[in-house]
Amino acid sequence: MNTLSQAFNNLKGDRFIWLIFMFLAFASILAVYSSIGSMAYQQRGGNTEFYLLQHLLYLGFGMGLMIVCSRMHYMNFSKLAPILIIVAIFLLIYTLIFGLEINDAKRWLEIPMLDKTVQTSDFAKIALIIFLARELAKRQNNIKDFKYAFLPIILPVGLVCMLIGSEDLSTAALLFATCFLMMMVGRVSLKYMGLTIMVGIILLSLLVLIGTAFPEYVRLETWMSRVNEFMTDPNGGYQIQNSKIAIANGGIFGEGPGNSMQRNYLPFPYADFIYAIICEEYGILGSGIILFLYLWLLLRCTAIVTKCPKSFGALLAMGLGLNIVIQAFANMAVSVHLVPVTGLTLPIISMGGTSLVLTCVAIGIILSVSRYVEDYKTEQKVPLAI
Repeated sequence: MNTLSQAFNNLKGDRFIWLIFMFLAFASILAVYSSIGSMAYQQRGGNTEFYLLQHLLYLGFGMGLMIVCSRMHYMNFSKLAPILIIVAIFLLIYTLIFGLEINDAKRWLEIPMLDKTVQTSDFAKIALIIFLARELAKRQNNIKDFKYAFLPIILPVGLVCMLIGSEDLSTAALLFATCFLMMMVGRVSLKYMGLTIMVGIILLSLLVLIGTAFPEYVRLETWMSRVNEFMTDPNGGYQIQNSKIAIANGGIFGEGPGNSMQRNYLPFPYADFIYAIICEEYGILGSGIILFLYLWLLLRCTAIVTKCPKSFGALLAMGLGLNIVIQAFANMAVSVHLVPVTGLTLPIISMGGTSLVLTCVAIGIILSVSRYVEDYKTEQKVPLAI
């Protein structure tokens, strides 16, 4: 116990965020191991340990990157921002043209040497948030100016969201919402916030027009079918119905670890609908704890914003925190049929890959900001600066 206590005390950055991550990572291991039975039976002859080990490797790799990022000074990410956004745009365009198509969506790039795929939109989300935080911070003195401040901010946001939205509208919509909230925190003029909403509507209309003319480039039919199902069928489709059964089976205290029945019927129970499995096995109590952990993460990010001496760090922590929490809430909302089916994973908890690793990177960057906030409070050598 003394060793664990010393290790915890030696952690750099917000210790509560470390604690939240550890709880979510532990929940991820339990939930993933419980929900991969069907896939293991179909693809590995029932070898669930293979997928558990794979998930642990992704989680371990992500934690390694998280530690590295937490030990970097967060201002280094401001210097890297222009390069990151250019690389992200290039990768998104390359994916649209040469990407690997899985489940009728072209979101992945294949790495032949490793026999793995990466989802470029996950990298683009972090790159855009870092770039937006940099631009908002740099233009604070003239943030009300349309030509100097608003245009350089909204153009990359619109371009990246447009490129992601052609194949993954839900991810693009949540990223746009995150950027909108960052702009509010960054004191963008109210009239320009209204204009931002108009830009979002125009981009969505363009995607619909492109999807109508060139259906091979935009998944318009998939969007329309999901929205139509949500609007017209109060019971939901096959996925939602089984998700509701899982939640109902869980009750208050749940069926117990490994006792889910709906994992055998739900598509992607280890990813898109892992929250329903948590509800079934751990009940309202367990699923409520998961919800509380994401809320707690958002509160800790907000606390960093109020204490950070530089606006870039505040906007960076807030943007990355919002992106994780909004996606988590969207995933949960799908499971309880509050919104149409999206295909979004539950951050940190869903079975790992690019999303898990890059979420760990995002947490690491937030920890980096909190670490230097702590150092600033300790030193108290410089005045608050923009």
